[in-house]
Amino acid sequence: MAANSMWSKIEDRTAHTAAARRAFMDRFEVEVDPDGSLSPQERATRAESARRAHFQRLALASAKARRARRTKGGASDAA
Repeated sequence: MAANSMWSKIEDRTAHTAAARRAFMDRFEVEVDPDGSLSPQERATRAESARRAHFQRLALASAKARRARRTKGGASDAA
């Protein structure tokens, strides 16, 4: 209820969540270039790949969980 109330008062949702999206992407930039030695373009390219890998891992875990539920808690299949 509180979240819906807050969102009903926000005019620009994209602007409101911009800082959170930036922090999320910064996480991957630090992961791929912890010492800051890459060019900004290369760092961004690698960070995008790391972000995609993150979501692929989440999708795989989700698929395994769904498969395990279908088999009623049976052993999960190897990837």
